This record gives sequence, structure tokens and C-alpha cells, in this order.
Amino acid sequence: MTHGQTLPRPRHTMLRGFSFSFYMTMAVITSYFPLYFQAKGYSTIQIGLLYSIGPMLGIVSNLFWGLISDRARTVKKILIGILSGQLIMATLVFQTTQFSWLMLFMAMFFFFQTPTSSLNDSLTLLTISGTKKSYASFRVWGSIGFAFASLLFGMLLKHQGASMTVLLCMGTITLSLLLALFLRDAQSSSYKKISFAGVIEIIGSKSFLLFLLTVVTISVAHRFNDGFLALFLQRLGADQSIVGWSWMVSAVSEIPMFFLLSKYGHRYKELPLLVICSLLYVVRFILMSQVDNPMWVIAIQALHSVTFGIFMFTVIRYIQRIVPDEYRATGQAIYAVTWSGVAGLLSGTIGGWLFNSGGPHLMYAVGAGLSFIAAIGFLLLHWFIRES
Repeated sequence: MTHGQTLPRPRHTMLRGFSFSFYMTMAVITSYFPLYFQAKGYSTIQIGLLYSIGPMLGIVSNLFWGLISDRARTVKKILIGILSGQLIMATLVFQTTQFSWLMLFMAMFFFFQTPTSSLNDSLTLLTISGTKKSYASFRVWGSIGFAFASLLFGMLLKHQGASMTVLLCMGTITLSLLLALFLRDAQSSSYKKISFAGVIEIIGSKSFLLFLLTVVTISVAHRFNDGFLALFLQRLGADQSIVGWSWMVSAVSEIPMFFLLSKYGHRYKELPLLVICSLLYVVRFILMSQVDNPMWVIAIQALHSVTFGIFMFTVIRYIQRIVPDEYRATGQAIYAVTWSGVAGLLSGTIGGWLFNSGGPHLMYAVGAGLSFIAAIGFLLLHWFIRES
């Protein structure tokens, strides 16, 4: 496509459908892969090793695919490629019986799977650029897909057994791949040749580095909950249905927040909003550090809406504002690296040590402390930018 050509009208329905389908796959990976591997006879330590691969590779794969997408000026083709890779690697994961081979195939699976979220965000942001559509009106379909899969797939697996995880995973990836074929690329109207010097200039600014450091701090606290919620509930005596309901409540709680932010979010500056959501994280994790009843845990999970719901929407909006369109996929990849890569590694290591040595209540108390530090970081960044 040459400069100045009119871009084809984006197929918004397909983009929403793709988000719905992709987050169904996320629900399978997050909620039901561990149960599948457990049913196959792998130990908790082995399952932990399998899941540690994702954050490590995410640091490399997000930047790798993000830069390729920006340089090739296509998100659609990259999505089709990595979804095909996911399908092939998932087939090998479910066929192998040797742990060493399983580690290799899971590593390759995560290499293709981890960047999907940031690339999907990149395509959405470029698609709605210059329109009255909001990011939240698309991302909400991911929350609906995750909630739908958490509830429905949980019921199916309860009756059919863990072996059905194979069909659910392969089915959702295949559906995402088919929908990706009908997506349309959206590009910046002011195309500039991608240079690595330009990328370094963006991520090398003091304000952006402070922003990323603060994002990592609060992301570690949030991912304590992601990684250890099921174990916490198990320690409180909850069964798998309670775990499923807790995941569903958190996913559903995002939906009204996304609609509210879609309509009114533009009225508020990003950094003050992030200060507020960080303080709400403090409240959320202080409550988690005190409860001993699984049903209260489900209720507290509803605070996911005013914590992660605000955080994720606002961080992406901030990056969208400060990063030029031609570096959009790279900018989203950098966020994904901090969120899923660096924070994933730190939360698994620190959270596992806190959980085992001091118990889950101590882990959540530390999460509240990290959230408070993040609130100070966002506030200092707001003052720094306002005065510069």
C-alpha cells in the first residue's frame, strides 16, 4: 500500500470476535493447563518449571515480534504466523510424554503465544486511531471471552475430565486463527521508516523509564494474586469450583469498568488515575491479607474492576499517547515485557518464597506495600512531567 491511499474500512466485528476467542485460550492456559498437567502425573515443581518458561521467553518474544511487526508494517500477518506456531506447538505439547521434550515444546508454545496480547492491542489501537471508537469497547470482549470460558469450560472439564483440555485449547486457537484471516491491517497515516535509534530514544527517556519501573512494581503485586490465588484458596479449604468462580468474578467485574472508561475515561489524566488505582490495590491486598474464608476471597476479587480494570486501560492509553504510531507494536511489546516478562519472573520468585516461608497472608501484605510504592511512583512522575 502506498502512502496516501485510503485504508480499507476496518472490520470491527472481526476484531472484537478475535479478542473474545483469544481470551478464551488465555482462560484455558491460565486456569486449566495446571490441572491437565497434574492429571498427567507431573509434580507441582515440574508444573512450576513449565510455567516459568513463559515469563522468561516473553521478555524476548514480545520485543522480537513487536519489532518485526513494526518494520514489516503488518500486524495481521504476524498474528496468523504466531497462531499457526501455537497450533503446531500445542499439538506437540499434548502428544509428548517425556518431561524434557515437554519443556522444549512449552517453551516454543509460549514463544508464539505470549506476544498475541500486545499485537492484538496494537492492531486495535491503530484501527481506532482517528475514530470515535475506544480501546475499552474492544478489550471488553476479551473479558467476556475469559469469563465465558472460565465458567463453561470449567463445567465441561468437571464432567468430561482433564483430557478435554486438549480439545478446548486446540479449538480456541483454531478459531482465533480463522478469525485472524479476516482481520485487516491498520497503519499509521504518517509512516516513517523504523529505526532502532528511534526505539532507544523512546524507551531511554527518564520519564518513560520511571513509568516502566513503576508499572513493574505494581505488576509484581498484581501477579502475586494471579499466580497464587488458587493455592491460597486451596489452603483455605476451597474446591476447584470456588477457584473457577473467583476467576469468573474478576473477569466479569472488568466489563462495566471498561464501558465506563470507554465513555468517560478521556476526561481524566492517566497518571492521577494510576495513583488512584494503585491506592485501591493497597485496599484490595490488605483485605486479602486478612481473610480466612474462601467466600470473602470471591467478593474481594470483584475489586479487580477498580484495580486492574483501571490500570490496564490507563497504561495502554498512556503508551498510546506518548509513543508514535510507527512504533505502536513495539510500545505495546515493551509494556508486555514489563507486565508478563519481568513482573512475571519477579512475582513467581518473590511470591513463591513469601508464600512458602511466611504464608499467603504475608505475600498479600507485601503486595499491598508494593502497590503503595507504585502510587508514590506515579505521583512523582506526574509532578516531574508537569514541572518539566
